[in-house]
This record gives sequence, C-alpha cells and structure tokens, in this order.
Amino acid sequence: MAKKILVIEDDRDIRESVTYVLESDGYEVTASDNSRILKSLPDIAPDLILLDNWLTDWASDASGQQISKELKSDPKTSHIPIIILSAVNNVAEIAEAGLADAYIKKPFDVDELLAMVKKYTEKV
Repeated sequence: MAKKILVIEDDRDIRESVTYVLESDGYEVTASDNSRILKSLPDIAPDLILLDNWLTDWASDASGQQISKELKSDPKTSHIPIIILSAVNNVAEIAEAGLADAYIKKPFDVDELLAMVKKYTEKV
C-alpha cells in the first residue's frame, strides 16, 4: 500500500513538481496551497507532511513553523513526521522551533527530497 504524503505549499510550480516527483516514486499525494486542508487531516491520514514555512494563506496568519508546532503538540497528530520546506537561511532553526522532524532548503535536489521522504515514511 502506498504511503500517503500531504503537501502544503502555496507556490503552484513547487507544489506540482513535488507532487509529480512523489507520485512517480509510488507515493499517494494530497496537495494544497493553504493550511485549510488540515481540517481534513483525519480523512487524509497522511504518513508524512511536507509543509512550506511561508504560506500566503488568507485563512490564517500561521507560518509553517507555527502549524508544525501545533500538530506536534497535539496527541492526535504528534506521530506524523513533518518536513518543513523553506528558502530562508535559518530553516534549521525554524524547523527546530516548530518541532518538525526535518527540513529541506529550497531550491532542493529531487534525490534529497526522495531520500528524506523515504527515511520518514519507513518509520511509519
């Protein structure tokens, strides 16, 4: 059974590229451009969340860091690995403050993305 990945990325090109790469590697992907998708988290039941740190999300002013911290602090979602995606230089600190499991700096290497996704979905 394919592992389920939730991608929350507001940049359409990045979202579509990540979706294509992951689906080509056999993952089942649900992708969204904003955090409202998190209301459907129980139905999606992802094995991993790839989360952009800077969402231009009209529904919320929350950053990926804040969203990650909330998910990791909730017993219902704390088990889901979260990888923060960001182009900022301090992405490691952002991921750590958000209690994320890992981070990937944009622009990213496709092989790095696949290796990181594999690493965290094999734990599930």
